[in-house]
Amino acid sequence: MRVATYNAHRGRDSFGRFGPERIAGVIAEIAPDLIALQEAQHWLRPGRGMFDAAAIEAATGLRPLDVTGRVGEQGWRGNVVLVRREARLLRPPVGLRLGGWEPRGGVLAELDLGVGPFRVVATHLSLSGGRRRLQAAAILAALRSGPPMPTLLLGDLNEWRPAGSALAVLAELFGTPRPAPTFPAFQPRLSLDRIMGYPPGLVGDLAVHDSPLARRASDHLPLTARVEPRGLPGAGLPG
Repeated sequence: MRVATYNAHRGRDSFGRFGPERIAGVIAEIAPDLIALQEAQHWLRPGRGMFDAAAIEAATGLRPLDVTGRVGEQGWRGNVVLVRREARLLRPPVGLRLGGWEPRGGVLAELDLGVGPFRVVATHLSLSGGRRRLQAAAILAALRSGPPMPTLLLGDLNEWRPAGSALAVLAELFGTPRPAPTFPAFQPRLSLDRIMGYPPGLVGDLAVHDSPLARRASDHLPLTARVEPRGLPGAGLPG
């Protein structure tokens, strides 16, 4: 199963030019089974879709998870999770409130895309290191409240230091991810975007999707990985 995470920069390129169709084109290049988008929703106007969901589904076969049930609302606090239309929902997706000056959040869902059940959390953490530590702890608490199953965390964590604030908290469960620079798109140096899994062995083939279109579409490059939940033990989360 191919997954990806991508900060869509509110549909704007590095120069601020609005063109969400470029984001759709990058998604088509990646051809994922699941992709988490950040900054993919007007957080002050959540009922106004930023992307043409019907066009993306026609081009890629992916549809947004319905988190709120409200017409026109494609995601939760800027996070939009697109999955294959035949994905089986094991539990309805929920939005996680993570706080912050610009309200941050996450989408938590339990799915089966034909390779075994797994839990996914897609998120975008704050710019403040102190706030990120609290948000990471809140994510771990939400994960521990669910049933045992392989767990995937992906999103823009805004953290590049291996022992940095959010990563230090998340390392208790997910370990320390290897660097994969995704920002800025025109000359990537910082590993802000992450795909992490539990138990060990869930995530492999981590790679930055670097194409001419991706360098133009957003200020981040997408991060991709292979995820294989089948055959992994659904062990309870430690702690």
